[in-house]
Amino acid sequence: MADTVQKEPVIEVTERDLPLHCPTPRTPVWSYHPRVFLDVAEEGEVRCPYCGTLYVYKGPPRGGH
Repeated sequence: MADTVQKEPVIEVTERDLPLHCPTPRTPVWSYHPRVFLDVAEEGEVRCPYCGTLYVYKGPPRGGH
């Protein structure tokens, strides 16, 4: 019997989704947790410390200071 591994969701985000916070408006109500803002554009990808969802930035590099 093979072991099944449940993976946390991976969500691709674009510039339109910024500033990014988790949970997002698309998150089902049953899985809500305290809102946390995530700097995905700076890092390229970031994992939510509450639910483990991985957010991957697919937009252009952010400019600025």
